[in-house]
Amino acid sequence: MRWTAITRICSDPWRNADERRTGRKDYKIMKYSYYPGCTLKTKAKMLDVYARASAVVLGFELEELENWQCCGGVYPLGCDEIATKLSSVRALNEAKEKRQELVTLCSACHHVIKRVNDDMKNVEDIRMRANNYMQLLEPYAGETNVLHYLEVLRDRVGFDELAKKVVNPFTGKKIGAYYGCLLLRPGKVMAFDNPENPKIMEDFIRAIGAEPVIYPYRNECCGGYISLKEKELTGTMCKDITDSAAGFGADMLITACPLCRYNLNMAGNGACFIFQVHRILRLFLSVLYPDHDCRRTREKALNCNSRLCHMCSKQILRMILFRVNDRFHTCPVH
Repeated sequence: MRWTAITRICSDPWRNADERRTGRKDYKIMKYSYYPGCTLKTKAKMLDVYARASAVVLGFELEELENWQCCGGVYPLGCDEIATKLSSVRALNEAKEKRQELVTLCSACHHVIKRVNDDMKNVEDIRMRANNYMQLLEPYAGETNVLHYLEVLRDRVGFDELAKKVVNPFTGKKIGAYYGCLLLRPGKVMAFDNPENPKIMEDFIRAIGAEPVIYPYRNECCGGYISLKEKELTGTMCKDITDSAAGFGADMLITACPLCRYNLNMAGNGACFIFQVHRILRLFLSVLYPDHDCRRTREKALNCNSRLCHMCSKQILRMILFRVNDRFHTCPVH
């Protein structure tokens, strides 16, 4: 009945999200400038879709930057390297002009943009040369606050509020958090969490009803970009991570980094299933869009372009949970 009433208010569930959620036209939600990055537009499209859908339910909106460009994927270490930082400066300045905080999803993008922002704030030579090159109407000096999606959940939404939205909790399941390098280091610049003993993802795991598993390798490097050149070394590093998690009783791992997920899936030994934070979040928020009721097959559900309808959401949930059914023994859908 509740969703029927909402459908009458808003025929398009992605339009007028404020009114759809509350029934009030004067209600305003938090809005953030959003930098998706290249990976979320190619190999990790569903990460982008799930994060946007989750944001709607949790009361904030991601406004994609119009003219974003690739951040480069790697922070340039050369002190005189300016050109490769300019795409990050453009994104930061656009968010500044909109008077919004800038939110990222990809750990690599977040790492690069946050460190470039720190350069623009604290390194006068880089700030002067970048502004001289870009010839902005108003020089950029690191005014934009850069947040990772997880920081929005922790510091703006709150994990207690997130927990209230969970309708299919992971009760009884043991989940390990894999942080990797890029979110945590360098600690003073990233200021994401304690780089030696982080807890933000464990708090997220508790919010979705599961038990977090603390294991020694959760903030060790997976091999990152050396995976193309040093496959054997990367395989050893990833095996150590998954073995460590499985040895401490984890049923699965979650990570916020698409590259880490790729390496752990490709080079790991399959000891744990690897998911991304936003996909898990999307599944257990149970976002339903009743005005789009397509009856799709399980094979077509993952490719549905109709804004994650009710039917497709249930199919995706079943597909993923059936896949881990042997490890979980019971399927939470039924």
